[in-house]
Amino acid sequence: MAINGTASELNIVIDDQRIRVAAGTTVAAALFNLGVTAFRRSVSGEPRSPVCGMGVCFECRVTIDNRPHQRACLIAVADGMHIRTAAET
Repeated sequence: MAINGTASELNIVIDDQRIRVAAGTTVAAALFNLGVTAFRRSVSGEPRSPVCGMGVCFECRVTIDNRPHQRACLIAVADGMHIRTAAET
C-alpha cells in the first residue's frame, strides 16, 4: 500500500517501545526488524522464537492487545497495536 509514492506506516508498541512499521508487515517481521530474537520463554526459561514462519510451530506466540498466545507470524500489524513479548522476563 502506498501513499504519494511512499509505503504507508502504522504506529505500534512493542514491549513499551513505540515504533513505526510498514502496513502489511507481520508482527513477527516487526519484532525481527526491531532486533527482538526471543518472542517467548519455554517452561524452563529458554528464549524461543519462530521456527516455521507459517503458524505451525507455535514458537512465535506473543501477547497482542492483551490477548496471550497469538501467533506473530500470522498476524499483520494494525495501527495502535500493543505487542508484549516474554523476552524480558
